[in-house]
Amino acid sequence: MKPLKVALLGCGVVGSQVIRLMHEQHDDLAARVGAPFEIAGVAVRRLGRKRDVEVDPGLFTTDAESLVTRDDVDIVIEVIGGIEPARSLITAALTRGKSVVTANKALLAEDGASLYEAARAGGGDLYFEASVAGAIPLLRPLRESLAGDRVNRVLGIVNGTTNYILDKMDSTGASFTDALEEAQTLGYAEADPTADVEGFDAAAKAAILASLAFHSRVTAEQVHREGITEITATDVASAKDMGYVIKLLAICARSDDGRSIGVRVHPAMIPRSHPLAGVREAYNAVFVEAESAGQLMFYGKGAGGAPTASAVLGDLVAVGRNRLAGARGPQESTYASLRVHPMGETVTRCHVALDVADKPGVLARVAELFAKHDVSIQTVRQEGHGDDAQLVIVTHRATDAALSATMEGLRELDIVRAVASVMRVEGDE
Repeated sequence: MKPLKVALLGCGVVGSQVIRLMHEQHDDLAARVGAPFEIAGVAVRRLGRKRDVEVDPGLFTTDAESLVTRDDVDIVIEVIGGIEPARSLITAALTRGKSVVTANKALLAEDGASLYEAARAGGGDLYFEASVAGAIPLLRPLRESLAGDRVNRVLGIVNGTTNYILDKMDSTGASFTDALEEAQTLGYAEADPTADVEGFDAAAKAAILASLAFHSRVTAEQVHREGITEITATDVASAKDMGYVIKLLAICARSDDGRSIGVRVHPAMIPRSHPLAGVREAYNAVFVEAESAGQLMFYGKGAGGAPTASAVLGDLVAVGRNRLAGARGPQESTYASLRVHPMGETVTRCHVALDVADKPGVLARVAELFAKHDVSIQTVRQEGHGDDAQLVIVTHRATDAALSATMEGLRELDIVRAVASVMRVEGDE
């Protein structure tokens, strides 16, 4: 049959692996789709650079716009990342009827709506499995397999760099700085790790997950975001002593009344008995809780050239089949239009460590302040004596606004020398 022509934008870590897999699995892919794929061109920033890929050098070009708008191109794969020129190139391809496969989480989280609109106008497909959790089949189950169910919560580890850092801090007692340096040496962290350690990467992924799970448009700006740079070896050791582990979690959940959703990324303590506690190294894992299906867990490699390329090729097969059948895959679903509520309305729990004066009446005054803000205490214990006295408190569920007000009040109490640490708790109430 006539081959389906593919334009590739980017030939870096992921793009080179896409080319490798397309060559190695050429015959199998053709059999699965019903027609072979043929690389029409590869857009790169610089020509002449040595690349370890098996592709005709004449296919390389720096004119990405001309490549994606060529009449003979059927499918565009975008793996260059960033907002521009990716947005302009993808939009140009979609409006001309091309189908697009992208791994661009940042663009989808910032301006996915315009890409969906371009796909609708042009009549092509927009697939993006590789944008979240690498090789893990996660988005298609949310987008298709669970389309007949009601998803109530998505909870997981979606950034391998931060998971590696926190895992090393937990298993070896390393400081954040030492664990980060090790991650950079092994290639798990970039030279500038800001996007990972400050939670920007995870926030973009959370926005995509929430949009699909709750049929509502969510952008990265609406995601409450906290990073892990303030986590100390002492915090990790303290959590370990209590049977907890600290993870950077992406949490997308319906409110109790079902009228809004909360989308947040922040470090949290989870019990060591929880399945997410056992997710080690740079792996990802995500729980999806649906009314009929119950609790589902997706686990695997969340990053890397080959795993991400695997997800890209899965989408390539899907859009190739649709192209031959004259069909289209799922479009944007925003019928629910649920409000994204601010973090202050989110109901959560906290672990609080207070350096306090060791004298009678301390616990009563602290408990009184918690009660004033309608925050119920689940457990409390004192550690140390004299100048080393510390109260360790775990609360029941309360709004984040009430918890924040309580912390501010504690800092003003004369019996509290310092609020040593505040950490949200997930997964054990």
